[in-house]
Amino acid sequence: MNVLLLSTNRNTLPMPVMPIGACLVAEAAQRAGHQVRLLDLMFLADPLGAVESAIRDFRPEAVGLSVRNIDNNDMGDPVFYLDELRRIVSTIRGCCEAPIILGGAALGVMPEAMLRLVPATCAVVGDGETVFPELLGRLARGEAIADLPGVALVEDGGFRRTPPDLTRFSPRCPSPDYRRWLDLGAYRRQLATVPIQTKTGCQFRCVYCTYPGIEGSSCNLKDPESVADAVARLAASGLRDIEIVDSVFNAPLDHAMEICAALARGSAAARLQCLELNPRHFNDELLGAMEQAGFRGMGITLESAADPVLAGLNKGFTSREVHRAAEAVRRHRIPCAWIFLFGGPGETEQTVLETLRFAKTQIRPGDIAFFNTGIRVYPGTELETIARRQGVLSRPAAEMLEPTFYLSPQVDARWIRQQLKQALADHMNFIDMGSLSLPFLPSLHRIGAGIGLRPPLWRYTRFIRRGLRLAGMDV
Repeated sequence: MNVLLLSTNRNTLPMPVMPIGACLVAEAAQRAGHQVRLLDLMFLADPLGAVESAIRDFRPEAVGLSVRNIDNNDMGDPVFYLDELRRIVSTIRGCCEAPIILGGAALGVMPEAMLRLVPATCAVVGDGETVFPELLGRLARGEAIADLPGVALVEDGGFRRTPPDLTRFSPRCPSPDYRRWLDLGAYRRQLATVPIQTKTGCQFRCVYCTYPGIEGSSCNLKDPESVADAVARLAASGLRDIEIVDSVFNAPLDHAMEICAALARGSAAARLQCLELNPRHFNDELLGAMEQAGFRGMGITLESAADPVLAGLNKGFTSREVHRAAEAVRRHRIPCAWIFLFGGPGETEQTVLETLRFAKTQIRPGDIAFFNTGIRVYPGTELETIARRQGVLSRPAAEMLEPTFYLSPQVDARWIRQQLKQALADHMNFIDMGSLSLPFLPSLHRIGAGIGLRPPLWRYTRFIRRGLRLAGMDV
């Protein structure tokens, strides 16, 4: 079959993300014998025109759409991405009658609501590398698809979803030929990193998280030597800035240590980073191994430094481990981004102030603290149950595709904004969601790339903020 794949993500803030999933699926479909074209909409001035031209030139017999996010997870300024998805699907339907197949991380979150919003043949909710080629084969042969593992569809008004086949996990670390599918120059001019995964699934049970529904609740580990080989191949091809995008990199800890050891043996040319570290599995031995492996940046996802909120979010660690993590960071040289999320269950004015006090006193001036307020609520999560029990959520689950947020009823959003505004004014290494949505960020990335800066750009936050202030910009 002629198969057209569309990577629909066009969000370039804070920086564009290379679509690893779409590239892997494209290669899997190609290996299965199909003629595949991948159209990445990220940087296109006229995406709908490009879609129409691709359909008329390529004449696809199936069209797959990779959908990364439903919205921007910003309670203060929510942006709903699926309106654009509907326009893309409408453009496709105006040009051809080929089956439309939805896929990507967003489909694992709310497949029924998305299929009812966007008219499509079906959605892939299992491993795309496995399911998509099999789905194409059935479509080519005119066979039924409703019983294929990892597929969801709306049929005769009813929603049907078959569970994915979790027995077909491969320990090989996938590394697609990005040059074959993407405009790498455009991504590199924006200081984008190359994503890889060392595992899928997540063993934690944070109340807001959708990862268990997308990738499973147990970890499927990639072979460390395979990870090192993938990194080495990317670095040898000139793609040296590589980001590990696991849900949590350092759990299980022994696997992370094995990954670091394999990387240290074979990929010194790579510049690595990972923004998903957990303080529960965090120590000097890990940081030393990461330094040897070539990490140039890391992030610790705390959400809070106050025990009532950590317990309310079911984070699996305490403030004692948070402080121990800060002590360990200070003993090492890897730049660190600390990630906080205000407003979770148990949040009060006292816990907000406790978290801010931690950020002000424990975070190195050369590191950054990122703050967001309000938590996106998805159906089926424990946070939905909590919000309904507290009476702060009344919207039916079927309508929660539109951005829906939780904020602890014990704290006021305006008060949090005031506290954050003062903290950002006093600390040049603090940023918030507003900082990540500044329209001139792409220009900053291009300037940074032009003068030889390398990711992560957040290492230079305090200098950038001071410079913008001197230019009269209050950011």
